[in-house]
Amino acid sequence: MRDLRNHGVVIVERAERGERLTITRAGTPVAELTALPRAPIGLEVLRERRAQLPHVDPQRLREDIDAVIEPSV
Repeated sequence: MRDLRNHGVVIVERAERGERLTITRAGTPVAELTALPRAPIGLEVLRERRAQLPHVDPQRLREDIDAVIEPSV
């Protein structure tokens, strides 16, 4: 409980990132902190977001990858 009181923001951020945290009192588990499920994103929102992404040239991407990774991989 002391850590939760002193570092609440950091602990909640960890839970938001998907970590499941057990809260103890005098070493005994008393609660569990976990993120709530996120609301699904609608198809229109996904389409709008995709439309804002930059175009990727597949050939140029392949060349960039080959420049830093062994081409036979």
